[in-house]
Amino acid sequence: MASKNTLQFKTNYAVSGKIEPFYKGGKVQISKDGKYIFCTCGTKVNVLDIATGRVSHRVEQDDQEDITSFTVSPDDEILVTSSRALLLKQWDWRENKCTRTWKAIHIAPVASMTFDPTSTLLATGGCDSTIKVWDVVKQYCTHNLKGSSGVVHVVEFHPSISQLQLFSSSMDCKIRIWDLKSSKCVSVLESHYSAVTSLSFTPDGNTLVSSGRDKICTVWDLKTKTPTRTVPVFETVEAVVLLPKEGDFSKLGVKSEALHFITAGSKGVLRVWEASSARCVFTQTVPARPQPVEVGSGEEPDEHSLTHCLLLPATNRIATVTAEHNFLLSDLHTLVLEQQFVGYNDEVLDVKFLGPADSHIVVATNSSQLKVFDLATSNCQILHGHSETVLALDVFRTGSMFASCAKDKTIRVWQMNTETGVVCCVAQGSGHANAIGSISCSRIKQSFVVSGSQDCTIKVWDLPASLATTGGSLEVLHARVTEKGHDKDINSIAISPNDKLLATGSQDRTAKLWSSSDLSLLGVFKGHKRGIWCLQFSPMDQILASSSADGTVKLWGLQDFSCLKTFEGHDASVLKVIFVSSGTQLLTSGSDGLLKLWTIKTNECVKTVDAHEDKIWGLHSNKKDELVATGSADSCITLWKDVTEIELAEEQAKQEDQVMKQQELSNLLHEKKYLKAMGLAISLNQPHTVLMVIKGILTNDDGAEQLEKTILKLRRDQKEAVLRFCGVWNTNARNCQEAQAVVQVLLQHESPEELLQYSGVRAALEGLIPYTERHFQRISRLLQASMFVDYMWENMRLTGNASCRENQDEEMESCSSLGGLAPLFTIDPNPSKGLDSEGEDSTRLEEPERLGRGKVEEEEEEDDESSQPEESDDDVGAANKGVKSRQTGSPEEGKENIEPESGSEGDSDCEEQMEWRENEEQQLLRREMEERPGTMTTRSQAEMQPATPRTRAMRLRR
Repeated sequence: MASKNTLQFKTNYAVSGKIEPFYKGGKVQISKDGKYIFCTCGTKVNVLDIATGRVSHRVEQDDQEDITSFTVSPDDEILVTSSRALLLKQWDWRENKCTRTWKAIHIAPVASMTFDPTSTLLATGGCDSTIKVWDVVKQYCTHNLKGSSGVVHVVEFHPSISQLQLFSSSMDCKIRIWDLKSSKCVSVLESHYSAVTSLSFTPDGNTLVSSGRDKICTVWDLKTKTPTRTVPVFETVEAVVLLPKEGDFSKLGVKSEALHFITAGSKGVLRVWEASSARCVFTQTVPARPQPVEVGSGEEPDEHSLTHCLLLPATNRIATVTAEHNFLLSDLHTLVLEQQFVGYNDEVLDVKFLGPADSHIVVATNSSQLKVFDLATSNCQILHGHSETVLALDVFRTGSMFASCAKDKTIRVWQMNTETGVVCCVAQGSGHANAIGSISCSRIKQSFVVSGSQDCTIKVWDLPASLATTGGSLEVLHARVTEKGHDKDINSIAISPNDKLLATGSQDRTAKLWSSSDLSLLGVFKGHKRGIWCLQFSPMDQILASSSADGTVKLWGLQDFSCLKTFEGHDASVLKVIFVSSGTQLLTSGSDGLLKLWTIKTNECVKTVDAHEDKIWGLHSNKKDELVATGSADSCITLWKDVTEIELAEEQAKQEDQVMKQQELSNLLHEKKYLKAMGLAISLNQPHTVLMVIKGILTNDDGAEQLEKTILKLRRDQKEAVLRFCGVWNTNARNCQEAQAVVQVLLQHESPEELLQYSGVRAALEGLIPYTERHFQRISRLLQASMFVDYMWENMRLTGNASCRENQDEEMESCSSLGGLAPLFTIDPNPSKGLDSEGEDSTRLEEPERLGRGKVEEEEEEDDESSQPEESDDDVGAANKGVKSRQTGSPEEGKENIEPESGSEGDSDCEEQMEWRENEEQQLLRREMEERPGTMTTRSQAEMQPATPRTRAMRLRR
């Protein structure tokens, strides 16, 4: 049960969908197959998939310059854009790849462009009054046409390939016909007195229909270059299209095969005209929208005007674009609206889930229109009713009815048909003296609505019981109770789950609790330092949550009106707050564009999400508490899905996989399958395990060769990981040898070009170089120290060889002066025997008789001879060669004592003997000091000095 309660707490939200702006004005074009809509949005050309309502491709300028015009070839293969940087770019729009860039040659931005029917010639009309024709295949400019006056805003090729003609129109309201063979203007068509907005050709190319802002359409005979009919349409016409001859258009009033065309203009509806009689045979009607203004009236609603009209022959549909950047797709044979997309939402002020299954969302934008989006298809239904900006929304518990309030001082109640999804207004109420900024619906039944206005009053509106069933006439609502609630604007109203209480939050920094029956004041909540933006009742406890412009969220008790908890974390105003996880957590949105999730019990901010780029005015959760919708001033609507359980399941699966891989890795290491073990350790991201594998390889006899083979068998991504690990290992002197071995293998077998292709190679090398230099300096110092030791050892050997015999003679002399006493111990010249049972070298300890009496006498005789006159060079040479013999005592005794002098054995015997004697003397002195503790005498201090031959003899006498 505890685990279940733990799982109820949410930890994270992830984006599951977005409704974002994709069109902000400019040219619109539809692909030949009728599946994609191309439209400009600042520095991008967005490609909208009509089937899903989502942007499938984005073509964006690298130089961040606004796109002034674009066109798509008739075969839908090439997209060409022009920007304010006076550059033309050719794109493969499916791959979002720029294939070619060239200068437009125009000295001003390009205003219009189009392709010829063969997709080989491109015409561009500029703001510099010139027209350029380009060969896209051979990539050069073929024509430079001059003669237009002002901006060339319309260019069209003749539909017949045989006639190389180009039609253009500029600000002088004339239509020019250019012959591309001679590069001259062959004719000028004059009929319009205002800017020509569009040109439409018949398939045979013999008839042209032009439209203008002078509220007329002209039919031209291109053979005679004369107008055959002028049709007054009594509206500013932005686009005209010809009805195809194939198809049944009887529902549009078409009764003959004569030429008919459709106009789109300032009236906001499509109208079908018969060219021969110049009369309107059909006018489009849009459901749930005010009827178009009557002909002859001087008033024209700008928000309803149409700016583009495009024919989709592949799907038998017609597309129009409104001045509010909405795309309307209608059936070509009936002109019935089938699909609608919103190109730009402007600032989103509120958003709520709608429908019994929360399948739709209703959005209030900086407009008098409400927008209802189908979450599955992004199809939008636009609701007309309010005359000024809608400020707030609220939905009843059933989900099929909601209420809205606006700056026009009215409230409206809307009903959704659950079968068709069509929404219509069923009730309206007025009575406030100022804009209504907040509204709330009853929770248990659809019985009443409460509104709060900038006139500081609160009104309770009762709904008739038959309102949910009636779908006919509009009900008029009257306020049951009115009360002045605050001293400043009322920003928020909340109704308790039992419909008995309601709370209001105001700009006067206070929140108040009221009885919903008679609006009697029950209590005041004081504590915020700035105005209160939002209030929300807890679904489980008697708690009220408030968010304020002071950046805090507070929880209040309804019994004593005291502040129970304060949540601080936002750096700006907290605009919305809602309860989630059955009232155990809070979700807040702020003017800093952040979305924060709080746990009430611990006062902890569990998650912070950078949701939007501007203020988040709208925040709402669906009935299942698994989906959250946010609406921001950046014109984006984002849907967030609770991914707590998904992340927990992924984490558990990941841990299980880690355990399995760890076991497999242990088995591979035990079996000494180093290659698989290294690959598995790399996949587990365990640098220490990889290091242990490498050390295990290097312990073998052929470790270097085996390591080389193992490293070379790794994949490229694995080599990148090992190189990254080497940077870590190389920081430690204990592991630098393995790191350098791996780096050596890579440098020996990978070319510099291949190494540069590694991801993160720069960072890895930057980490390797300084520590490698440090290791090199350390090894260099160690090598220098070892060379110095060798040098000192060699010098000591040379000095010992030169003075060995002299020291021996002096010691023998001192021994003879003691009455012929020999030293107690000597060094055996053959130290090849082992140690005795006592652990000491038995070959080093010999009796004094080993020296022989003759050797002492020989040394004494040498001392006597040293005082005689100097010998000749021949005698010295004979002595050096060991030929001359010294005769001391009897001949036999001399032979026993005289030994040949060898370079290595004699020197080593002499050195060992001197070393042993010095050690023996030091031991005698140490023993004497231990027997007589206290101050060291002058005699003992003298004995501690380095021994000379004379002092050594004196010590031996003692």
